[in-house]
Amino acid sequence: MAMEMNRERFEELVGDALDEVPEELLRLMSNVVILVEDAPPPGEDLLGLYEGHALTDRGWGYSGVLPDRILIYRNPILRICDSEDDVVEEVAVTVVHEIAHHFGIDDDRLHELGWG
Repeated sequence: MAMEMNRERFEELVGDALDEVPEELLRLMSNVVILVEDAPPPGEDLLGLYEGHALTDRGWGYSGVLPDRILIYRNPILRICDSEDDVVEEVAVTVVHEIAHHFGIDDDRLHELGWG
């Protein structure tokens, strides 16, 4: 059965997950925003999404661009969770997963590391 949780509480959990990311990694993040959306684009089955140019892909010509976006999708996460503890864990994994994409780590490597 899907969890019910209001957007405000869910956003708090995303903030809590970010608080657990080591400060030295957060300081290395550049030109990226983290947002909560209710659902992914139609036809997509996602818990989160990184949109932008990974730090490893940025070159000399990277300037004057809009921030990259990390999107955390509330409804899909709530659908797969049975308790608030499950939501806390899934949000944390999703936040780390999407931040890793910002650093240029692909899905295959994330799965190897247990963050798939």
